[in-house]
Amino acid sequence: MNGVANISLAAESRQGRISFIDLVAQQRRIRPAVERRLQAVLDHGKYIAGPEIEELEEMLSARTGAAGAIACASGTAALIIPLFALDVKQGDAVFIPSFTYNATANAVLVTGATPVFVDIDPATFNIDSGDLKAKIAEVRASGELNPRCVIPVDMFGSPADYAAIATIASDEGLSVLSDGAQSFGGVLNNRIVGNLAPATSTSFFPGKALGAYGDAGAVFTQDVRDIEEWMSIRWHGTDNERKTSVRVGFNGRMDTFQAAVLLEKLKIFDDELAVRRQIAQTYDSRFAGFARPQRHLPGAQSGCAYYSMCVDDRDAVVAQAKKMGVPTAIYYTTPLHKMPAFAEFAPEGGLPATDAVSGEIFALPMHPYLTPDQVDYICDVVEAAAS
Repeated sequence: MNGVANISLAAESRQGRISFIDLVAQQRRIRPAVERRLQAVLDHGKYIAGPEIEELEEMLSARTGAAGAIACASGTAALIIPLFALDVKQGDAVFIPSFTYNATANAVLVTGATPVFVDIDPATFNIDSGDLKAKIAEVRASGELNPRCVIPVDMFGSPADYAAIATIASDEGLSVLSDGAQSFGGVLNNRIVGNLAPATSTSFFPGKALGAYGDAGAVFTQDVRDIEEWMSIRWHGTDNERKTSVRVGFNGRMDTFQAAVLLEKLKIFDDELAVRRQIAQTYDSRFAGFARPQRHLPGAQSGCAYYSMCVDDRDAVVAQAKKMGVPTAIYYTTPLHKMPAFAEFAPEGGLPATDAVSGEIFALPMHPYLTPDQVDYICDVVEAAAS
């Protein structure tokens, strides 16, 4: 699993073996259909750019309401492709939260641009629009970088405040690229993730709510004119015949096997999402008195990729949960601005909300194959550990 520390994937409890994410149970449900899909790929032999790629892109566009989608190699590739298309480059500033996986920062650095770390809202765990405005003003005042783009991250599946971000971006002349790596299935004001920003990246890493059986991702656009350029960038910047380089690109393709798997997983995604949301509602109600579950914006529904909350004495609660057979994970123990690779970009004075949340947050099992008894047991254990 990417971007996580101190994870216990599964543990034995009085309610049987509890998995943090249960891909085994899911595979049992869909294995015959997946095997038929993979057999079809073996039969036609188009392991790259097979018909399943276009089929998946059409399904993703239809589901999200986006003008178009392109399948790509990973969630990181899904960030790099639109950044390349925007011609983000050296001397540009790209504003990102520090409370995220390192792929967000790495994608910026690959373009030659400079990541500018922004604090989060301590309740939503998403980028703080007030601090975003402040950081843009600081960059403009220094005169060293050109404010170019903002990448909000939909943490744990909950959409960021795109109305506020769009207003700031419009006022400041910035592009907006949504990092929806964790939020496929999320909704804000009746619009689905993939259609909340001009460009949206997502990840189909196996541990995501919609996950492949390897690395994979997709980019969504609200403008069909993006599609041809994005498709070129993901195929080494070549023209439609894939012979002549017409722009800078890289190998960002999704392989056909991953598309085949995702096509079958999409068929059960809405059923699984409904169960995830039900579990999240149970957690919210059980933990509200002693913990600080993630708060969602009015009109928002999370994609429920993960369920994280803040508690006092987090490490003691996690240790006791482990003893009682409840697996946990911590996203993220070390914010990006405190990592060696990004230390030169750390803001003076730190990021107070990010620093505080990273010391209090932890994640509980979140998948649709938890039984009601297991959910109740998890709640009982955590409540007792925190009391």
